[in-house]
Amino acid sequence: MAHPAQIKIPATYIRGGTSKGVFLRLQDLPTSCQVPGEARDKLFMRVIGSPDPYAAHIDGMGGATSSTSKCVILSKASVPDHDVDYLYGQVAIDKAFVDWSGNCGNLSTAAGAFAIHAGLIDPARVPDNGVCVVRIWQANIKKTIIAHVPVTNGQVQETGDFELDGVTFPAAEIVLEFMDPSDDGDEGGSMFPTGNLVDELEVPEFVVKGGTLKATMITAGIPTVFVNAKDIGYTGTELREQINNDPAALKRFEAIRVAGALRMGLIKTPEEAATRQHTPKIAFVAPPTTYKASSGKTIEAADVDLLVRALSMGKLHHAMMGTAAVAIGTASAIPGTLVNQAAGGGEREAVRFGHPSGTLRVGAQAKQVNGQWTVTKAIMSRSARILMEGWVRVPGDTF
Repeated sequence: MAHPAQIKIPATYIRGGTSKGVFLRLQDLPTSCQVPGEARDKLFMRVIGSPDPYAAHIDGMGGATSSTSKCVILSKASVPDHDVDYLYGQVAIDKAFVDWSGNCGNLSTAAGAFAIHAGLIDPARVPDNGVCVVRIWQANIKKTIIAHVPVTNGQVQETGDFELDGVTFPAAEIVLEFMDPSDDGDEGGSMFPTGNLVDELEVPEFVVKGGTLKATMITAGIPTVFVNAKDIGYTGTELREQINNDPAALKRFEAIRVAGALRMGLIKTPEEAATRQHTPKIAFVAPPTTYKASSGKTIEAADVDLLVRALSMGKLHHAMMGTAAVAIGTASAIPGTLVNQAAGGGEREAVRFGHPSGTLRVGAQAKQVNGQWTVTKAIMSRSARILMEGWVRVPGDTF
């Protein structure tokens, strides 16, 4: 029996922040995959190696974690005053599903660098030496991201001495500005969808006794539900294995996520949560305390403002998602939120938080306008590096 040969598609495998993804130019995709739909989803899943009942991604480019099961499409900007459109797909590991509901803040770093690598930036705007300002239109959530990408001899400078906890080796620093992150343009809601800085979230009894949990639900960077670590039996110093090797804990976190998604209006029924795995994120916060990071490095309480642990795609993240860091920075800047309270309260324009791999600093500028909180931008530094470039191959009958 004859089987179709493999086809090859130009692709670049890039680390951005603490994530990795397969980057493709829209113009290089097969015609049927250049538009949203089933063909594109099937292509992305086959590239990554999903769905994989073995949860190993042996037959694909994925790494069987939420941080490494990602694909990105870049193209010339479709909106004025931007350079590129950046579209992100979070590929489920064990299910036939691609989630388009949010952004990846870590890969936003790589999107800026790849835009230059891929020839999508006007050469006149790329300096021989200096910083290239890449104006990115994040097409999933319809927001602007500005990447300040270092350039040497007309090429992206990838090597350097900037260290990012959760990434093994140093690289060149890329500064990201997330503009007006306090409203998810695709959802059209306010920064606090419930209208409250803190809510009593109704959850199943198996989550907490009494069935209610204090929560700050915010849409900034990405929809996120924050709860206090102590309220769910944690200290905020937990590492990945302590949560991910506990099926009962993961079940409780998913129940909180579903309850939050319903309260935030992201879904109408609990069943819809299965088709929206990427958002909202769940994070738990605690005041500073000394702990040992996954690398073995001691993080002193005096070196951080608070502790945060966050889950992505049903598992505790090994460091911190970039979009969740935006939510953390934003919530910390607004007095009264659980994040702000964990950081000691008061007004602030930046916060350094401890995560499983170390620490991260993020800044946010918040203000009240007509009684409503808004954030003009959030700022953080990441890095990006091309790991491999060439072609990715998939069987010809994939889509």
